[in-house]
Amino acid sequence: MGMSRRNLLISGTAVAVPAATADQAQTAPVADPPASMLVAITINGQRKQLAVDPRQSVLDLLRETLDLTGTKKGCNQGACGACTVLINGQRVNSCLTLAVMHDGAEIRTIEGLAEGDKLHPLQAAFIEHEGLQCGYCTAGQIMSGVACIAEGHAGSPEEIRFWMSGNICRCGAYPGIVAAVAEAAAKR
Repeated sequence: MGMSRRNLLISGTAVAVPAATADQAQTAPVADPPASMLVAITINGQRKQLAVDPRQSVLDLLRETLDLTGTKKGCNQGACGACTVLINGQRVNSCLTLAVMHDGAEIRTIEGLAEGDKLHPLQAAFIEHEGLQCGYCTAGQIMSGVACIAEGHAGSPEEIRFWMSGNICRCGAYPGIVAAVAEAAAKR
């Protein structure tokens, strides 16, 4: 598997050096940035071998390195859910996890849901139930909804609202989102 968070932080942490006073002519040593690390990740069914900066999040890997811009950077703090993707079938806020921690993982993004021109049932339900307005949160909402259904947490509107509560819609399209998840779950 990949490197643990503890070992990653130990290997990439610079040593703190006290600030020199004006009369001290010391030059503090500067730590080199961590080298790239090779990771193998399957993204939307395609295996990729990538040299990744150990400080790069999965979100930045997807958007900046792989040009998969469907996953959005909302708050970049794990509070809004706009960056939700599936990693090994589990929903994850991709802004909060480092790419190097997922060597060997399978990542599924919004770009990997449709099969050719055929939308995923939840994507079609979002359109039918108007589960979106501005669309910024939609990819994260749909990916979270797919996981919610797979986890068996879509038995009632209340249950859907509870298990989708980590995904924020600033436009307030929640009734359509809940209806879409409920419909897709019922058709499963």
